[in-house]
This record gives sequence, C-alpha cells and structure tokens, in this order.
Amino acid sequence: MELLVIAVIVIAAWFIFKKVGPGKGVTTITSEQAKAKFNERDVQFIDVRTPGEYKGQKVKQFKNMPLHQLSKRSKELDPNKEVVVICQSGMRSSKACGELKRQGFNSVYNVRGGMNMWK
Repeated sequence: MELLVIAVIVIAAWFIFKKVGPGKGVTTITSEQAKAKFNERDVQFIDVRTPGEYKGQKVKQFKNMPLHQLSKRSKELDPNKEVVVICQSGMRSSKACGELKRQGFNSVYNVRGGMNMWK
C-alpha cells in the first residue's frame, strides 16, 4: 500500500513539473546574468506578471506581456532573437518559457526567482 502511495505521488509530481517546469531547451539564468544581457543587441525582455504587479515594481528593459495574453501577443516578438522572461517568483515565467519554446522560439531564458531575487 505504501509503495502505491509513493508511486502516485511521484507520478503526480512528474506531471506537475512537466506542466509548470521549464520546457526543453529553456535556460535558467540569475538576475545578474539577465542584467548582463541588457548590453546585448537583439535580446527581448518580457515580464509576464499582471499589469498591477508590473506597475508596482518594474525593470524598464522588460516589456509587460501578462502570461494570460502571451499566446496571442507572442507574435509581437521575434522567434529568432533571444527572449529573457521574468515574473514575480519564476513560476509563471517558467510556464511562459515553455509556451514560447512550443511556439518555435529558439533561445529562451527564465530568470530564476523572478523579481523576488532581482538585485
């Protein structure tokens, strides 16, 4: 019985990770690494938090593109350029990165810890 419970927990955790974890080909970077990309050309920065969260605390290089609008608004981005994605904690940006990879974006970076870890 205990083995069955453990198996169910492991399978559930795997499904949750696949749903919200970073997609294949997504690179996780620190806030310092994201800042270093500010000097690079052809890098797109998006913040997938809500407009209210973005207004309260924002980094000017990041364009606000809330997660729930991403699938419709991703055509505003160039899939051949790097995309750096941030949110509050790193969870929504991870999901956004997976969505961008599924849409054919080549280089996608998730900022670890999001705005909570921004220094």
